[in-house]
Amino acid sequence: MIPSLRKQFNASFTPEKYQHFLRRIDEQCGTHVQFRLSETPCFFPKELIDRMARDGRELIRQLVDSPEYRAKSDEAVPAEFKVPNEPPHPMFVQVDFGLVRDAGGELQPRLVELQAFPSLYAYQGPLAEAYIDIYGLGTSGLKYFLSGLERASYRELFRRAIVGTHDPENVILMEIHPQEQKTLTDFLLTEKMLGVRAVDIVDIEKEGSRLYYERDGKRIPILRIYNRTIVDELERKQVKLNFDWRDELDVEWAGHPNWYFRISKFSIPYLKHESVPKTWFLDRLEDIPPDLENYALKPLYSFAGLGVVIAPKKEDIAAIPWEKRPYYILQERMHFEPVIETPYGGTKAEVRVMYIWLEELAPVLTIIRMGRGLMMGVDHNKNMEWVGASAGLYVD
Repeated sequence: MIPSLRKQFNASFTPEKYQHFLRRIDEQCGTHVQFRLSETPCFFPKELIDRMARDGRELIRQLVDSPEYRAKSDEAVPAEFKVPNEPPHPMFVQVDFGLVRDAGGELQPRLVELQAFPSLYAYQGPLAEAYIDIYGLGTSGLKYFLSGLERASYRELFRRAIVGTHDPENVILMEIHPQEQKTLTDFLLTEKMLGVRAVDIVDIEKEGSRLYYERDGKRIPILRIYNRTIVDELERKQVKLNFDWRDELDVEWAGHPNWYFRISKFSIPYLKHESVPKTWFLDRLEDIPPDLENYALKPLYSFAGLGVVIAPKKEDIAAIPWEKRPYYILQERMHFEPVIETPYGGTKAEVRVMYIWLEELAPVLTIIRMGRGLMMGVDHNKNMEWVGASAGLYVD
């Protein structure tokens, strides 16, 4: 995307540097990264990153600032998972964009999806740093934080969001069997940065209106929760808890769970913006488009592309029971432009803009996924090189 940097990088790449890069990441995380890392970072013009960050902010505010949407999104929050004391806006939001060419040949960002749920906030900075350090990019003036943030100021913003005013001992990262998650790397780096440990949700105990966990043989009260638990996974695994989401608990939420439902694929049919593809709830679709090869069928609440059907057939739609159709969308399919030049040809990039919302809604980092398959997920890019998770770098 920045031709001089791309040409320079590709010419100087060696497999030995890539292996050094992988070892560096594993050492920093304290565990092996379980998803594929691309051989290359992505070099983006700052104006394109700024455009996506601005578009994402407009989409988020369009939803959060609308009393009408807030009322409609009540139906998205399942009664059994409706947590009390919801704040007026989410703390963490991600907006994913693909890059397409318009009729005039210009690159334009198009919304893929958005989610008011935390992503790799501790991991993505060290990943970008590793690309810069190991590949000798430090003299290029490359940056990766947004909103004028640098390593120290980002860390302080992240600390305020997660820890708040509490002792880190009384704050937990809550997840389902965290040691088994592919995002364990981020959990361990969160602990390294903030002193906040990942705690298995099944190990949390309730007494009265207080929650507790065990730390170093001691029973510790939980005063604040950095929530990384995905309800869809809870239900699929039939996980039994010692507390109820609806309980009035003496606890603060760093990322209130209700926003996971309110800002999600559920939101897309309500958005009005040039970056948003045509999208319908499946139960409100009057006629099935004849050109289904140009659409994608997506469940509302799933991660990592689970359950997504690209170019569905009429029988795929017919197979979904009527009572489940409100929980699916049919979305216009976008043909991402392969903008990253690699030794294996042009490669597509999906850009995730990550926001933290304390006093203001601030874009802070990007996550890049590279691929040449039908979708960006690992399962659709098997046995390929120069694909996978990456970092977005730009010159100010």
